[in-house]
Amino acid sequence: MILNSKKAYKGVIERYKKFLPVSKKTPRITLLEGNTPLIYSPSLSKRLGKSFEVYLKYEGLNPTGSFKDRGMTVAMAKAVENKMKAVICASTGNTSASAAAYSARAGMKCVVVIPEGAIALGKLAQALIHNAKVVAIKGNFDHALDIVKEISTNYPVTLVNSINPYRIEGQKTAAFEICDYLGCSPDFHILPVGNAGNITAYWKGYKEYYSQKKSSCLPQMLGFQAKGASPIVRGKPFKNPETLATAIRIGNPASWEKAVEAKDESKGLIDSVTDNQIISAYKILAKQEGVFAEPASAASIAGLLKLNKKGFFKKIKGKRTIITCTLTGHGLKDPQIAINNIKRPPVIKPSTKEVLKVSGII
Repeated sequence: MILNSKKAYKGVIERYKKFLPVSKKTPRITLLEGNTPLIYSPSLSKRLGKSFEVYLKYEGLNPTGSFKDRGMTVAMAKAVENKMKAVICASTGNTSASAAAYSARAGMKCVVVIPEGAIALGKLAQALIHNAKVVAIKGNFDHALDIVKEISTNYPVTLVNSINPYRIEGQKTAAFEICDYLGCSPDFHILPVGNAGNITAYWKGYKEYYSQKKSSCLPQMLGFQAKGASPIVRGKPFKNPETLATAIRIGNPASWEKAVEAKDESKGLIDSVTDNQIISAYKILAKQEGVFAEPASAASIAGLLKLNKKGFFKKIKGKRTIITCTLTGHGLKDPQIAINNIKRPPVIKPSTKEVLKVSGII
């Protein structure tokens, strides 16, 4: 029996269908993505001061552990509606996991092209267990994207990277959820920038809610790339991007132009943070907030701390300043980074006295 309670959450498409390019004929290929928590951050709010509130949009609690699921549900639904038999994507990890899971749900073939050795094992495992055909190339993400774009242009297969407009449509729903929760748009929205589809999508979502009078203001969009993969900041593609934050290790973002539009229209900025700043923020989230996010996610927090140090955020008299930070994926996507950045647990004799001594209880 399939439960069909009218009150049950039914996924991104059903919840926001009035704002999406779907109809009654569009199938609901859903894993109940979206509806992720907006978590108030006491420690980060305290760092900024009494008149600031910092919230974490924790997208790592989507079905495959990243924000990609929001866009994938719409992209996959439209592919099925258009009677496609297969989908393809280039990926540094999260897109492959999402595409593979939603393809399995839809009963479609999924082909994933990845850069050899540049994808976290947690993400690769997801793509493989969902039965995607994974092909590794001796090149980077940008090479992989060029290949899948050529294939989708010449063969009957749908490309589900963020250059697929339906991906952006689904991803914009995160902005809707933030507004629904807060009752307005935040003053600032900070997020990591890799292929730049997410900053594009959030800005689109905020603008649509504002135009429909479901929000009374618009945020400044603040995007952060990893310094070793910061083509938008530098103003030119990176031939060999490098960062431990694999999800944003991209040298020539597909949504570059739209990301710059989002920055300019919102009077925001796109800057970069170092890997050391990312790891520091990654640890702060885990140790002080109890939130385990993948390294790329921590770029938003690293950016927040960098701007705060520069005195970027000014107090507004008589008003609390609301800042939302997107955490794009779950920390279990890349557990090796965590293991490499913590002390290994001591191994002792099986003694109560020893455990008490080593643990610091006594």
